[in-house]
Amino acid sequence: MAFIDYYKILGVPKKASEKDIKKAYRKLARKYHPDLNPNDKEAERKFKQVNEANEVLSNPENRKKYDQYGEHWQNAEAYEKAKQQQQQYSQQYSTQGDFEGYSEKDFSDFFESMFGGRSSRTQGRQAKFRGQDFNAQLQLDLKDVYTTHKRTLTVNNKSIRITIPAGVENGQVIKIKGHGGKGINGGPNGDLYIQFSIVNSTPFKRDGDNLYTSVDLDLYKALLGGEITVNTFDGKVKLTVKPETQNGTKVKLKSKGFPVYKKQGQFGDLYVTYNIKVPTNLSAKEKELFTELAKLR
Repeated sequence: MAFIDYYKILGVPKKASEKDIKKAYRKLARKYHPDLNPNDKEAERKFKQVNEANEVLSNPENRKKYDQYGEHWQNAEAYEKAKQQQQQYSQQYSTQGDFEGYSEKDFSDFFESMFGGRSSRTQGRQAKFRGQDFNAQLQLDLKDVYTTHKRTLTVNNKSIRITIPAGVENGQVIKIKGHGGKGINGGPNGDLYIQFSIVNSTPFKRDGDNLYTSVDLDLYKALLGGEITVNTFDGKVKLTVKPETQNGTKVKLKSKGFPVYKKQGQFGDLYVTYNIKVPTNLSAKEKELFTELAKLR
């Protein structure tokens, strides 16, 4: 498999902060999202790469392994074990007088044998093979990912119970370590990659951690001000409408948006846009009063 530079995929430097990585991921995920690029195979490929890069670089432990081992980051533990065994072999050959320039190539052969390759020194011994990675897609409603909950999946006739963190995004991919194919000859198991498909059946539009909605406002309330009740994702709240509110006015309800992924207790904001409704079927008296108002203006 060709090496993929995750930093290049997200367009960020290697010293990028966690915030910069998250910002770059969201921008590219929106750009290449399948809903905005229907039947575009190239956009679909880039969307998957962006999710893969974010899954690695947004996790401090995985990022550290990736920075150190590059394309072999998933085998970091085995790599360290192989290096220790190489040192033992070197000492053994030196003691027996049979060590003749044990080179980096020899170690490279040894390392390859740990992950499925064969070398002249390891012939006759069973090579360890890492198990195959599995991929699955899970469709959920936006309401389902507002709270952290557990789900049972069936993968290759095996039931796996997983915890789905609140705030996962549409198209996001998470890894369940060790739940892929079984390793061969004592090799590590593969991993399970789950891609989320989020369907939105709510009246709210989601953009990252923020939510957007609109409410109708009668003309009199817009002119004179007052109090209204609006729906949020988890209940109703009262809002005070300022006098002389204009059509399209947007107000922010802090921390009434969507949960921030893996940030317990943190939420985005809810933005409410007012749509002023002009009264219809006016009575003769109402028309007369509005005519008087027009003259005053």
